[in-house]
Amino acid sequence: MSKQSLTKKPQGLSLYTRAAELSSAVVIDQYSTSFGWATKLLGKYERQHVRNIYALVRIADEIVDGAAAEALNNYIGADPHSMLDKFEQETYRAVECGFSTNLVIHAFAHTAREAGIKRDLIQPFFNSMRTDLFQRVHDKRSFEAYVYGSAEVVGLMCLQVFLKKASTTDQERTDFVAGARALGAAFQKVNFLRDLSADFDKLGRSYFPLVRVDDFNNSERDRLVDDIRADLQVAKSALVKLPAESRRAVAAALMFFEELNEKVAATPANELIKKRIRVSNPKKIVILIKAFLGVLPK
Repeated sequence: MSKQSLTKKPQGLSLYTRAAELSSAVVIDQYSTSFGWATKLLGKYERQHVRNIYALVRIADEIVDGAAAEALNNYIGADPHSMLDKFEQETYRAVECGFSTNLVIHAFAHTAREAGIKRDLIQPFFNSMRTDLFQRVHDKRSFEAYVYGSAEVVGLMCLQVFLKKASTTDQERTDFVAGARALGAAFQKVNFLRDLSADFDKLGRSYFPLVRVDDFNNSERDRLVDDIRADLQVAKSALVKLPAESRRAVAAALMFFEELNEKVAATPANELIKKRIRVSNPKKIVILIKAFLGVLPK
């Protein structure tokens, strides 16, 4: 009997992967209360893999928007473009060989190899992140491409995890793909809508085509809110068929953002561009309890 079987403690690559996954769990705990709480409702297998996906997405976003830009203001000779390029290439290399010195990338690569997440989903994500480095205003075509790459493919990555152990028909898989894309799009659009002023003032970006902060009004708000409601409705139709290990967590996340969208709908446009709307922690707890008990959004 091996020493490892006696101690039951991971060694070698298994120990390294566990350390990498713990680092991914820290990332989601620090950056997202809503998603962090929702992942606790996932089955053990699904929970860690979704955290691994989130951590990679979060770090890439920080390269183009957050910590990297802040640091590079005081450092000459580095830029987010080259950092993102290196991060992307290291991701592909790690998925191919199964190892990275970057813990977050290593954890993601472990998930990608386990769940079958291929470059056709990874590359569109990085393409959208790269867009943030040079494109400030979007038209309909570039907006749809950006939302697909930045959010819909993330939903599809998670779907790969959710369906890994499930047996599905071709029609069910088609419905799941449509639902995952719609839910990812809804999440991203809600974030755009509640961050209108910050994106425009701090980052100089306007994501929604033909929407300007200077003349944003209630009619435009309602049009965008209704579009998000339509996406959420598509997601709901697929939700009921998800495996039990993932259904409650996805329901919680959906209800978080549905509640957020309705708060946006109830906020006058002139206030919406001045403050960031959020769902209170007590309300999130109520939603989590409902999801835990198996309540699904209607």
